[in-house]
Amino acid sequence: MRGAPLLLLLGVACAATPPLIGEPGAELPDPKAEASYQAALDRATEHREIYAGLDTRYFIAATFQSPEFREARVRRQARFQSWTQERLDEQLARERADAAQVHEVVFGLSVVDRKLDDLDSKNSIWRLSLSSDQGEVPPLTLRRVGRSTQDTRAYYPYMGDFWTVYTARFPVAVDGRPLIAPGTRTVVFRISSTQGQAEMQFPVGGTFPPPNRTPPPPPAGSPSG
Repeated sequence: MRGAPLLLLLGVACAATPPLIGEPGAELPDPKAEASYQAALDRATEHREIYAGLDTRYFIAATFQSPEFREARVRRQARFQSWTQERLDEQLARERADAAQVHEVVFGLSVVDRKLDDLDSKNSIWRLSLSSDQGEVPPLTLRRVGRSTQDTRAYYPYMGDFWTVYTARFPVAVDGRPLIAPGTRTVVFRISSTQGQAEMQFPVGGTFPPPNRTPPPPPAGSPSG
């Protein structure tokens, strides 16, 4: 995963991935398909660790739902769940429509003090934003999905059992201008509070590839998903 600027109230950030607690998620039996998904996930994902001295404040990791990653995620789900080609095409069409309406970030948060895991609270200590060279926007919605599960880790393997999963959806425009305009190279997801501030930078500009008319092959066995 790539490095990006990080601002801290206290302490320093460590670039190492935190240890994973919990059973790993399912993988595709086709090594090439699995490697392709993991590459798409890596391009769309950043993680940070916030410290106060030697004490951990929180872990956070986020995946920007770019067109490229949406395509990869949906095709992965189709293989796990043995979708028909018709259902796959319908879901891809929904993702295209959704991507035109909102920018979405799926992220996990692990806070040492569980009382501070209150992002969905009206009086939350946290502030979230998405920005580009065009400006900055707050989330339209922030949904608490709940604790990470083995199924979650089939798609987002970096989230341990003690992580809380959230989905943040942002407007596609700022002051009447597209947040991601022609020539925009990155967007930055920010999360900040008295516990520290983190920035995660994601490349943008990808588009959905043409529909693949080959039905998705079913995986071996019946992994949960």
